Amino acid sequence: MLTTSTSRNIVYVLLFIGGFITLFSMYYKTSPTLPCHRLPTYPLANKPFKKPIMLLWFWPENYRFDFEDCRKFFNIDGCHLTDDRTLYSEADAILIYHRSIKHNGTNLPPSPRPCFQKWIWFHMESPTNTQKVLGIENLFNETLNYHRDADIPVRWRLTKKTKDNDFVLPRKERMVCWIVSNNDSRTGTDVRDNYYRELVKHIKVDVFGKVFGTFLKNEDYFSTIASCKFYLSFENSIHKDYITEKLNGPLAAGTVPVVLGPPRQNYENFIPGDSFIHVNDFPDAKALADFLLQLDRNDEAYLRYFSWRQYFSARPHLIEQNQEFIQAICYGCAHVAEHREYRVVHNLYKWYFG
Repeated sequence: MLTTSTSRNIVYVLLFIGGFITLFSMYYKTSPTLPCHRLPTYPLANKPFKKPIMLLWFWPENYRFDFEDCRKFFNIDGCHLTDDRTLYSEADAILIYHRSIKHNGTNLPPSPRPCFQKWIWFHMESPTNTQKVLGIENLFNETLNYHRDADIPVRWRLTKKTKDNDFVLPRKERMVCWIVSNNDSRTGTDVRDNYYRELVKHIKVDVFGKVFGTFLKNEDYFSTIASCKFYLSFENSIHKDYITEKLNGPLAAGTVPVVLGPPRQNYENFIPGDSFIHVNDFPDAKALADFLLQLDRNDEAYLRYFSWRQYFSARPHLIEQNQEFIQAICYGCAHVAEHREYRVVHNLYKWYFG
C-alpha cells in the first residue's frame, strides 16, 4: 500500500510532467524560428494543373525582356513568370535581385514573408563586386547564383553530343584574341590586366572591346572568337566557382580558351581538363606564350584540345545587353516549377563570402 508521502510525490511528478507538456506545446505552436512547411498539393484529375507564380520583384539593372523568351531560348514554361506586384500574396516565389535592394531594405517585399512563399536571393556578381546590405542575412530561403552549391546554380553547360552536330574546326586567321570591356581596377581587374601586359611582350594578342577602342558588333562576337586559335578567358576577379560566359564563348565558337580565374581543379568541375589551358600551369607569361607558339606549329597537339567534342557540344550564350539575366531568371522559373520543398538559408553572407 502506498504511503501518504509516496502518493503526494506521485501527484507532484504528474503535475510537473503535465505542466512541461503544456508549456512545450505552447512554445511549439508559437516559436518564430520553426519553419512552416507547405503541404504538397496534387492536381485533381478533372482540374488543369496550375503553374506556380514566380514574381520578379526587380528588373535586374532595368534590363527588360519578353517572358516568352524562357520558352524560346530554353524551352522553359513551367511557371507563371510575372512582374505584377499585385500578385504578391498569391506568388509561390519572389525573385529578388541583390543589387537593386536599397541599403536600408525599404524596397523589399512586405514582411513578414508568408510561410508558403520562397524568397530567392538572385546575385551573379563575384564577392569582389558585391556590397553587403545589412539585415538580409537570414531573410531568404533559396539562392540563385553562379555557386555550384546554390539552390539554383546558373551557368552554361556542355550538352551531350547528338549525331547531327558533328564539329568542324573553324578557319583560324589570328593567334590569340581577347574581347574586354572593363578595366576598372575597383572591380578586381588588376590581376588579369597585369598578366596581359606581360603576355603581349612575348606573343601578339588581337584585342577588341571599348577598353581598347576597337568596337565589335554583337553579331561579330562568335565569328571573331572562332577566327582565333586561342582566346583569353580572363575573369575580372578570382573566386571559387566564378567562371562566366568568358569561358563559354570560345568553347561554343571552336577556340581553345586560355583561362585566368580559380584553380584548374575548379574549372574541371564543369568542363573537361583537356578542353582549356590554365595560366597557372606555367611559371610565368613568357612560358605560356612559348607554349602557345609551340601549339601553333603542331596541328596534332592543337587538335587534342577538341577531343571533348566527340562527346559534348557547347551552346552559344545570349550576348545582347538586355539578355544578360534571361538565363538565370528562366532557370529560377524551372526550379520553382519542379521544387516545392521548403528550406532556410542561414547566414547568407557567410555562405557567399566564405
